Amino acid sequence: ESMKIVLIFLFIAPLAPSAGAEKDYSSFDSAVSPETKSRFAMLDDVRILANGLLQLGHGLKDFVHKTKGQMNDIFQKLYIFDRSFYELSQQTSEIKEEEEQLRQTTARLQINNEEIKNLSQEMNLKIEDLIQNKIQLQEQVWGLEDKVTKLAIIQPSMQETTEISSLKAFVEEQDNHIKQLLQIVEEQHVQLDRQHNQILELEDKLNHIELQELAENSFAGEQSEPEATPLPLRSATAGSYTAHGVTPDCTALYNSGVRSSGVYTIKPNGSEAFDVYCEMKFGSSWTVIQNRVDGSLDFNQTWDAYTNGFGDLNEEFWLGLNKTHSITQQGNYILRIELQDWRENKRYIQYAFSLGGPETDYTLQLQRISGSIPNALPEQTELRFSTADHNTHTSNDFNCPENYLGGWWHSECEETNLNGKYVAPRSRGRLDRRKGLYWKPKKGRYYLLKSTKIMVHPTDLKSFE
Repeated sequence: ESMKIVLIFLFIAPLAPSAGAEKDYSSFDSAVSPETKSRFAMLDDVRILANGLLQLGHGLKDFVHKTKGQMNDIFQKLYIFDRSFYELSQQTSEIKEEEEQLRQTTARLQINNEEIKNLSQEMNLKIEDLIQNKIQLQEQVWGLEDKVTKLAIIQPSMQETTEISSLKAFVEEQDNHIKQLLQIVEEQHVQLDRQHNQILELEDKLNHIELQELAENSFAGEQSEPEATPLPLRSATAGSYTAHGVTPDCTALYNSGVRSSGVYTIKPNGSEAFDVYCEMKFGSSWTVIQNRVDGSLDFNQTWDAYTNGFGDLNEEFWLGLNKTHSITQQGNYILRIELQDWRENKRYIQYAFSLGGPETDYTLQLQRISGSIPNALPEQTELRFSTADHNTHTSNDFNCPENYLGGWWHSECEETNLNGKYVAPRSRGRLDRRKGLYWKPKKGRYYLLKSTKIMVHPTDLKSFE
């Protein structure tokens, strides 16, 4: 405020003598001595210099504020860098130890990350020095404001002029230092992006290797049984035609003389008629309730979809829990699961089973009868069917369908799920076994599956009522 008053005074002071000059301009001009004119000229120079220095002072204050903002930006970028470095370290730790070449590459990346960390520490030291310089600069600016105020009244000395020039040079030096620091930060970001891309490439390679290893875990080492071995069933009727020529299941259809696999209409007792796929094999016909061959159908469906069924009966499909329940309520049935790995090896397993209705969330109970692969589903246990939007079984608040994808009879979120995501060995991207299509015995290895089929067949020779 005092500076503004002085400046106003300096601009008003010359106006007083100019008012008298309007009365007698010629006489005033002749009366003023050369010494007085020189003094006025010096005051004008002082004012001009004072105004220039005042503007310089304001400019320096603005520069200090900008420098402070740049410091905050640098701290934010350093925080992002430290967080990114931590995430890179976490991702690198997941790479398999047995992949020696990948481990060596990862080690080199870790060395580079240490170098980046050291550079970050050096940057922190430089920033601390810059903060100290900023404090010194603020003190000098405050001193400059006082000097500018004095210059509004008196002419500055040579020593003060030298200090102003020195301060200007110091400010320019600090500006160059800040520009260099920003350039270093940009270079570090470029290097960090390069490291991140290398990590992604390594993860991609590792996931591809894991999928190849899983595909190599074929059924070839398992004890197999001849695929053509028939069940202890005869061609006698396990069911017969009901009224109006509609059969209760595929077995009854076979016993009526049909010998070709395909889509047929059945009508279980107490149910509406619906279409099913009947597969003729082992001297009888099986009702197929699930078929997966190429991953063309997304099995990550809702509870209603799994209840009513979805897909194409001639390709990939899920028959539906409600329809399957209506079939199995007619008598005792066998559940047969057929599996094929990516080396075209085929295995199967058969269970005696019971399936509850919708009031029990279609509870499944199994008892292994025979098969050519170790069991991967718990026996003599009530397994409730669940989906991501209808989770009926939780283990430690862990949603099995949501985390494993696809509806299934989950038991403590085991990793066997024949309705999971279809994963091929050629797939790229991050591997997550829990969401794939696998058969995983409790004490065995993972089997990556190419195709699956689930079928039912009556166990006795009784006719349906």
